[in-house]
Amino acid sequence: MASPSRTDPPDFIRRQYEFAAHIRDPQNRPAPADIEERRMGVYRELFFNNVEGFIAGTFPVLRKTLDDDSWNSLLRDYFSRHRARTPLFLEMPREFLTWLESERDAQDGDLPFLTELAHYEWVELALSISEESLDVPGLGRDGDLLEGIPVLSPLAWHLAYRWPVHRIGPDFLPASPGSAPTCLVVYRNRDNDVGFLEINPVTKRLLELVDEDSGATGTTLLDRIATEMDHPNPDIVIKGGAGILNNLYQKDIILGTKQA
Repeated sequence: MASPSRTDPPDFIRRQYEFAAHIRDPQNRPAPADIEERRMGVYRELFFNNVEGFIAGTFPVLRKTLDDDSWNSLLRDYFSRHRARTPLFLEMPREFLTWLESERDAQDGDLPFLTELAHYEWVELALSISEESLDVPGLGRDGDLLEGIPVLSPLAWHLAYRWPVHRIGPDFLPASPGSAPTCLVVYRNRDNDVGFLEINPVTKRLLELVDEDSGATGTTLLDRIATEMDHPNPDIVIKGGAGILNNLYQKDIILGTKQA
């Protein structure tokens, strides 16, 4: 009798692969022989419902915007096709988002804002579990935000979306994106509360410049913005920008200042 190939897996491993393949895609992968269908049904339901429940809990708005059939079809497709790169449960939403962004083919009838809405909802989880600290070395909490160098919180993400993702829900399903990008800051403050702030393009540009950590003072950054805007009176931009910086400071988006 011919000996098995060295590349053939042991029988118990082969059966494990068959078992897992069927759990992931029961419509196309048969269950291992000699396992009672009732027991396989329990495993199929247990694994899928576990994943579905966790994803639904992380993306509640996305879940509410889809009917049951569309949602279950989306999750079944993810469950059967995606190969996760981590076993950590809290990383599952990132895996789901990765699949939406770079692996899944768009389908007829997709919500046009599906991926952006998912990203926006994932950001809330990512910030809530981030281990980044707001205790930045060399930070002056009471420094002058114009004369000092503003410091952006590592737990403040300034984002731009084509769709008004913060307003989308079952009662608001836009058919086309806005005429201008939707700019948001999603942040976690010192009380560990996650919030969001809708901002205008000037504030978004200011946060981009602060994020570059170029060593420029608040006044220098605002003067640069005034130049980019070709504003006839830079002092107005600087005065308005001082109020913006203070508001961001009150929300722990700007943490304070540092010295050059």
